[in-house]
Amino acid sequence: MEESAQVGVYFLIGGADNDEVYIGQSGEVGKRIERHHIEDKKDWSRALVLISLTQNLTQTHALYLEWLAIEKAKSCQRFSLSNGNKGQKTHTPPPLKAACETMFEIADLLLSTLGYPIFEPLRKAQSATKKEMIFYCPRNGIQAQAIYTQDGMIVLKGSNFPYIEKSNAPNYRLRTIAQCDELIEKGILTLDKERCFFSKDFRFNSPSTAASLLILGNANGWTEFKTAEGKTLKEIYASETEAPSE
Repeated sequence: MEESAQVGVYFLIGGADNDEVYIGQSGEVGKRIERHHIEDKKDWSRALVLISLTQNLTQTHALYLEWLAIEKAKSCQRFSLSNGNKGQKTHTPPPLKAACETMFEIADLLLSTLGYPIFEPLRKAQSATKKEMIFYCPRNGIQAQAIYTQDGMIVLKGSNFPYIEKSNAPNYRLRTIAQCDELIEKGILTLDKERCFFSKDFRFNSPSTAASLLILGNANGWTEFKTAEGKTLKEIYASETEAPSE
């Protein structure tokens, strides 16, 4: 494609749940993405590219947009950011900066429409009159808090649970222990004195996926997660929507 030779900002999507992103920019965006395909150990499932159809996007635009996108993605914590660099914040004159921010808003909208809400905060700001409902997983040794959203279950930073070494685990726990090890490798979990701690808020695609990770075994999150008063997640949301049994 002729457009692939232009200056552009790109987003590479990957991971088992398509929840990892690499954000970059290049003077020839097509060739840069091709290098990722050849050199990266990770298999990216999709490349999304921001270019100007009128070819008004300069290298200065691209550098600022890359930096802005990386900073926003880090603050939102919705996608795991695979960038090794922080981007380059160049001196940007106010008119150019304003143009970049307009382009970023358009990119944000288009990415969300395509199913990649990279720049939507994991936890939306709550009004003074509306507080988040906190759920707990009251199993022995588990100290976890979580909130339920339409996008899944968010386990909150600081939540922790006992870790089991694979060598000491029965077969039915091996799959979830492998998932746990992967999150440790990514820095989402930290291991301290045989306990795993969440280093940041983290979204699971479903309540059961979250509960299974905390328990290190198969679990139904709709019944495992409860309020401080003991009501299950299923009981709370049964009146609003039918909770799947998973």
